[in-house]
Amino acid sequence: MIRLVEPSEALRDSWFKSIAEFGGDHVHGYSIFGFTAEELADPDGFGRWLAQQRRNLTDPPEGFVPAALYWIVDDTDPDQVLGSLSLRLCLNDFLLEEGGHIGYGVRPSARRRGVATAALAASLGTAREHGLARVLVTCDEDNEASRRTIERCGGVLEDVRKDKRRYWISL
Repeated sequence: MIRLVEPSEALRDSWFKSIAEFGGDHVHGYSIFGFTAEELADPDGFGRWLAQQRRNLTDPPEGFVPAALYWIVDDTDPDQVLGSLSLRLCLNDFLLEEGGHIGYGVRPSARRRGVATAALAASLGTAREHGLARVLVTCDEDNEASRRTIERCGGVLEDVRKDKRRYWISL
C-alpha cells in the first residue's frame, strides 16, 4: 500500500537515490529549491533542509505559503522513497496560475505502477483534514501521465493557462 510519510533522516539515502534517478532534469514535488545538491549531501545541510520542511507548515519563507512535504513509500519496501509530494494549504498568485495545492514527483524506476495516483489520492484525505474543500492540481500540457493521474483522482479540467492544465478536485 502506498503511504505518505514525513521526510526523515532515516530515509535520507533513499531520497537521494530517488533524486539521482531524474538525471539532472527538473525534480517536481521534492521541494529542494533554495538548497544546492552539495548542501543536501552534507548532513548539516540536510538537517537545515529538514528543519525548514517542518517549519514550512507554520512559518514558511517569505513569498511561500504554508505547506507540508511528504515522501511516498510502499509498505512492501518502506525504506525506499518512491517520490515526494507537496501539499500547499492555500494559494498565492503563482500557485493559482501554475502550481496548485498539490505537486508531486515519482522517481523514474517507480513510474507506470500507479504510485502517483495512489499518492495523490492519499493526499486528498490529508487536504480535507487541513480544512480544504477542494484542491487545484496542475500539470504541463504535454504530461499525459500526470493528466491521467489527476483525472483518475477526480480532477475536473477548468482550463489551460501558460501550457498548464488546471484541474479542481472536490473533497
